[in-house]
Amino acid sequence: MMPRRRTVAMAGVALAAAAAGGFLSWRRLQPQAVRSEAQAAFWAGAYEGPHGEAVRLADFHGRPLLVNFWATWCPPCVEELPLLNAFHQAHRTRGWQVLGLAVDQASAVRGFMQKLPLNFPVAMAGFAGTEISRSLGNVTGALPFSVVFGASGELLHRKIGKLSEADLAQWAALA
Repeated sequence: MMPRRRTVAMAGVALAAAAAGGFLSWRRLQPQAVRSEAQAAFWAGAYEGPHGEAVRLADFHGRPLLVNFWATWCPPCVEELPLLNAFHQAHRTRGWQVLGLAVDQASAVRGFMQKLPLNFPVAMAGFAGTEISRSLGNVTGALPFSVVFGASGELLHRKIGKLSEADLAQWAALA
C-alpha cells in the first residue's frame, strides 16, 4: 500500500474508533429505564435534613417536584445550585417544589449552606443517594442528577449532568 493510502486508511480507522467511543460515552451518560419499584420506594423515603429535621418524601407528593442529587465536592453541582434556588423562588407560587438530596455528609452540607444559603429543602441521602439515583435511571451514579416528578408522583424527566436555564424553562412548562 502506498504511504498516502495507508495514512488515509489509518485516519478512517481512527475516526471510526473515536466515533464509537463517543457514542458509547454518550450512551453511558443517558438516563436508563427506571426500575419498576423505584418510584414507590422513592416516595416512601425519609431522611434527615442537615440540622437533624425530618424530611419525608411523601410530604412532597401532590405538587410538581424537582429533585436534585448533589454534593459539596462536585463542582458542577455547586455551580447549578444558584440556578435551582432561582427556579424555586420563581416557580413556588405556581406549586413547584425543589428538593436537594445531598450525597454527602451533614457537616459538609451545613458548612456549605452557611456560605450559600438555599431557599429550598435539603435532605441528607448520604452515599445511599447514589443507589437511589441509580434506581431512577442514573446507572453510573454520576452527579449532578436531577429528576422531575409530576403532581401525581409520576416521573416526567431526568437529566444527568449540570442543569441549564433551558432545562428548567422546559420543565417549568410541564406543570
